[in-house]
Amino acid sequence: MDAKLTLSFNQEVVNKAKKYAADHNISLSRLIEHLLTQVTASNYKSLEDYPISDWVSMVAEGEVEYKKTPKQSRKASKDEFFSSKK
Repeated sequence: MDAKLTLSFNQEVVNKAKKYAADHNISLSRLIEHLLTQVTASNYKSLEDYPISDWVSMVAEGEVEYKKTPKQSRKASKDEFFSSKK
């Protein structure tokens, strides 16, 4: 069963990924699904340990920057959620 997922990407990356997917006769959804399947298939301790394949390198450009945000407390998450609904 498929599930919907909302993601945000840089527009340039989206354009390149769409072109790559079209050139390889695969939907963008299936391309992303394949990538996520590959990443979660093994127990990598971090993304740096994951052997990025050539097709991912062709889609992305420039240095990779991983942004880690500190985990919020449940109360802070709840407050943020409810304040966004106002």
